[in-house]
Amino acid sequence: MTEAGPARNAGTGKGQETPLPAARRREVIRQAWSVGGATGAYGVSFGALAVAAGLDVWQAQALSFLMFTGASQFALVGILAAGGLAAAPAAVATASMLGLRNGLYGLQTSLMLGATGLRRLAAAHLTIDESTAVGIAQPEPPAQRLGFWQTGIAVFVLWNASTLLGSLLGNAFADPRQLGLDAAAAGAFVALLWPRLRSRDAAATAVLAAFVALVSAPLVPAGIPVVLAAVAAVVVGLRHPGRHERPLEGGDGILTGSDPTP
Repeated sequence: MTEAGPARNAGTGKGQETPLPAARRREVIRQAWSVGGATGAYGVSFGALAVAAGLDVWQAQALSFLMFTGASQFALVGILAAGGLAAAPAAVATASMLGLRNGLYGLQTSLMLGATGLRRLAAAHLTIDESTAVGIAQPEPPAQRLGFWQTGIAVFVLWNASTLLGSLLGNAFADPRQLGLDAAAAGAFVALLWPRLRSRDAAATAVLAAFVALVSAPLVPAGIPVVLAAVAAVVVGLRHPGRHERPLEGGDGILTGSDPTP
């Protein structure tokens, strides 16, 4: 065969690729910003929770700008709210473990993007659930790159803007605990976890992790039960390496049951 398909063109150089038609570009951009809008709005909750945990507005904003991975951010402020500065090491450990998945995404997105220099650093920062999902869901390499960058930028801008809004609103109350914001982090984690329990293995692992956390909570400092629960889940995964959840991507390329956070 003399013609190279899109996938082959991606490996031999971008100059050989056929540019995306204008209509196709608009379609990808519309999808990216739709995902970004839905995800970014959730940052309001994080901003409010952060100030309830004792952070000021700029500390909350720094977390969203520099850490930029919602599950890790919620874990950090949730543990700090429960144990204060004494729980900081456990909070950092838990947030780091949750953020490891973005590094695994990077193994795939680096091949897809082919970025170098400063663009590579920017791509690493924008590699999250949503940018990865929208990127790999596109059949054409140019659309993959467009989907990744547009989604990453959309989530980053809107997540940070809504974090600022949420922290300002939360800071407007003398005691955020009056609104129950001090307990909202646990509720947010349950909301993130529930859609992922699509198999008996996943449900059993969640029950085991919850049991370990509940039993250890009265015995160890705040934050440590979360770390122990995560270790228990990892042990289960290592004992059954051949068992996997079905892919997150649905037939339409949408991440069914994925985190509503970066």
